[in-house]
Amino acid sequence: MLAIIPAYNEEECLELTVEELKAVAPDFDFIVVNDGSTDATGDICCKNKYPMLDLPVNGGLTVGFQAGMKYAARNGYRYAVQFDADGQHMPDVLESMRAKMDASNADIVIGSRFVQFKKEHSARMFGSRIITFIIKLTTGKRVSDPTSGLRMYNCRMIELFAHDSSLNPEPETIAHLIRKGAKVEEVQVTMRERQAGESYLNLKRSAAYMIRVCTSILFVQWFR
Repeated sequence: MLAIIPAYNEEECLELTVEELKAVAPDFDFIVVNDGSTDATGDICCKNKYPMLDLPVNGGLTVGFQAGMKYAARNGYRYAVQFDADGQHMPDVLESMRAKMDASNADIVIGSRFVQFKKEHSARMFGSRIITFIIKLTTGKRVSDPTSGLRMYNCRMIELFAHDSSLNPEPETIAHLIRKGAKVEEVQVTMRERQAGESYLNLKRSAAYMIRVCTSILFVQWFR
């Protein structure tokens, strides 16, 4: 079992995140993907002897995650989970995600905030509702928390991501894989706010993200 931790300029959060993961989920190996950070992220990994893939330039989340999946495939992991470096994801849910994957024979298990709880009425959740609706419209599958970055993949998905550079850790790929026959399940989780630093997404970038994701699910994905 491998936790893939993409990290770009996460010097304020990374050590706390990794140490909590090690303490709470010791059965999970981890790899930090230092995505061309310009701060002390790489130095923290070296100081603490964290396993690290040190990318020379910032390639973005997709490149970092794909690097982690290639590492998982080459080292024969049966499970890989995308785990944020900023402290939002809580490692105590990883075992329940693995158990859900085994019990349901799922290809992907999403850590969802909304299996048992309703989404709040906010601009951010409005976007999530739209993506949920579009995925349901195009695949017949309801994914209650499509923007959750806490996702676990089985060995079949690891191999796909390791060898297909068109796949990304985003809702449009979840929709694409569902249409190709992947089984996706969700488990209820709680997430924290970012523990330090600043999110990449601001209002302008969030709007651009929504347009890109919705366009991809509705149109682009059909030509893949």
